[in-house]
Amino acid sequence: MKWLRYMTVFVPIAFALEFIPGLKNDLALFVVCCLGLIPLAGFLGEATEELAIHTGPKVGGLLNATLGNAAELIISIVALSQGKIELVKASITGSILGNLLLILGLSLLLGGLRHGIQRFDRQAAGVAASMMTLAVIGLIIPTMFEVLRSIELGQFQVFNTEVADPALNSLSLGVAAVLIVLYILSLIFTFRQPQRGVGGHTGVDDKTPDGAAEHHVARWNVPTAIGVLAAATLGIVFLSEFLVGAVEPFAEALGLSEFFIGIIIIPLVGNVAEHIVAVQMAVKNKMDLAMTIAMGSSMQVALLVGPLLVFISLLFGPEMTLFFSVIEVAALTLSVLIATIISVDGESNWLEGAQLLAVYVITALGFFYITFGVPEEAARLLGAG
Repeated sequence: MKWLRYMTVFVPIAFALEFIPGLKNDLALFVVCCLGLIPLAGFLGEATEELAIHTGPKVGGLLNATLGNAAELIISIVALSQGKIELVKASITGSILGNLLLILGLSLLLGGLRHGIQRFDRQAAGVAASMMTLAVIGLIIPTMFEVLRSIELGQFQVFNTEVADPALNSLSLGVAAVLIVLYILSLIFTFRQPQRGVGGHTGVDDKTPDGAAEHHVARWNVPTAIGVLAAATLGIVFLSEFLVGAVEPFAEALGLSEFFIGIIIIPLVGNVAEHIVAVQMAVKNKMDLAMTIAMGSSMQVALLVGPLLVFISLLFGPEMTLFFSVIEVAALTLSVLIATIISVDGESNWLEGAQLLAVYVITALGFFYITFGVPEEAARLLGAG
């Protein structure tokens, strides 16, 4: 993925568009920030992988388990600081859907077209699927609680999930704490049962198709890796600030809602590098690794990133809750269901990949048209942040 490094040229361009008055253009700034965040997220992941090689499989696995979605977490924190709660929720939903449907679908499709029937550890996939099911339950309970409560009070609004309900705030904090504990338990399980683990790619001792160990040699020393990690993080912070500030004018210029941008565009920006690796592994017939990256990233977002943001939101004023729109919860539930059905037998083929991609396209179309097929006031509430 060396070509990603050439995209770093968009980073200084983003700074120029932001700080040079004569060049200020919100539409161009949004696009350039998206393009600039892609290589920065790639550098962040690459630096984490390099550190993982130096620290060994266990510490490396922990680094990937905590920093695997750092770019998306940074973008979300910046959005929270600017009050874009609905945008953050949409990006969480979009990231999970993107990993389970788009990336896993592409991996199965391209890997299947090249190698035919591919096999992977069905037990590891089963553990990941059960964890994702529990994560979705953690979203369903607060959502159904507030929907029923709002209906009872006659205050239910389909597209508005920003409500002032102390009970919902407390429930969300409790559920978020449980999900984080569950994620920590999954890490402990991974370290004790690495052959059945569900954590992220560690960068060390991967298995080749014939079962032999493939040892990765570090290209960077530890100071270099830490320096790149720090620089990439700082760059992501600045570009995230520019990006979030340009979301609203970008949405207005193209006639889109912030909700649609959050659920489709932003998750792709923060995870492109990781997504490419997953697809490459499938094409190389390393389906265990491809499944680990796709499903492990979904787990990390659902069990760690989302719940962490609930607690982080306490620092910025309005609390973020785990109350998602009904269509988001429905899409997540059905996506986890089809991903589980496809992975339960430990085999995959190109048709199953096409099925996952079809579900992603259908879901994306639903999210796109629902913002245009509702009354103007509802659309305004849906895009509020």
